[in-house]
Amino acid sequence: MSTLVDLSIFPLDKGESVSPYVARAVSVIEKSGLPFRVGPMGTSIEGEWEDVMAVVNRCFEALKTDCHRVVVHLKMDYRKGAPGRITKKVRSVQEKLNR
Repeated sequence: MSTLVDLSIFPLDKGESVSPYVARAVSVIEKSGLPFRVGPMGTSIEGEWEDVMAVVNRCFEALKTDCHRVVVHLKMDYRKGAPGRITKKVRSVQEKLNR
């Protein structure tokens, strides 16, 4: 089974640049060992439902320690029996563009 998540998490009370807080969340994701890809507007993570949701929760916990207002945008796609979609979905589109 595969759960793909596109996560955007950041504080609203830390000024215009929030990259140190985004980096904190990405560090949590990196330590999870799950496949992930950082993008300009969010980070994609793939894994089992429980594992992915646990990482999302750890990201939130890491930010709420010193942030009074945290925004979380979460898109999820669950599919049985289809691991590796974090790269396969992008590759499929790129192949169609290269025809």
